[in-house]
Amino acid sequence: MRGLRGRLGRTSVFGMVLTVLTAMFVGVGAGTAVSAQDPLRIMPLGDSITGSPGCWRAMLWNDLQNSGHTDVDFVGTLGPQGCGVEHDGDNEGHGGFLATGIAEQNLLPGWLSATDPDVVLMHLGTNDAWSARPTESILSAFTTLVTQMRESNPDMRILVAQIIPMNPVNCGECAQRVVELNAAIPAWADGLSTETSPVLVVDQWTGFDTGNDTYDGVHPVEGGDRKIADRWHPVLTGVLDGLR
Repeated sequence: MRGLRGRLGRTSVFGMVLTVLTAMFVGVGAGTAVSAQDPLRIMPLGDSITGSPGCWRAMLWNDLQNSGHTDVDFVGTLGPQGCGVEHDGDNEGHGGFLATGIAEQNLLPGWLSATDPDVVLMHLGTNDAWSARPTESILSAFTTLVTQMRESNPDMRILVAQIIPMNPVNCGECAQRVVELNAAIPAWADGLSTETSPVLVVDQWTGFDTGNDTYDGVHPVEGGDRKIADRWHPVLTGVLDGLR
């Protein structure tokens, strides 16, 4: 009898727990499933400015937490690379990659399939400009990437940077190539943007000084990372508010 009572007691406790869990996920009366909203998945997409180590991502993630956007998940097939503060470090920042190369090699669909983002933050084109790829070729690659994003998610929100300036000592033409690319991005974005999948341009160029904000004319120091995070934040929070 003692063993039977023990089994009955355990069964009763299990039943109570099951009842509580059921009440958490099933609506009263209508029987509708109720669960917490999934976090919004954000893919930072770019080259070494985004990923090596790309500490603007750490700043941006903490800015989002501090502004009440705690239901976000940064995603990517690459992991964090330090930065000294707690943050969600997943990203798709591939050092040395060109936008034209990513498009030509059909790399993005695999990254999207593995991470399933709702929002993409794209800062690409630096290595294309360094490699003297024409602006038209870079924008054509951007179009390919946007098309692939929408094939992954027809409602994808896409934030595209007018990229930070570059002025490396071994590329005298790079600075002007970036100016030309950035000047062409707004019209390109307007031509592709839709109501369900807007392409939003984020000005990362204005106010950024390669002399003070980078250590080599290309890659940002802490102050440069701060500027990049500050430019993404208001546009991204507007997108996140709209999705909720």
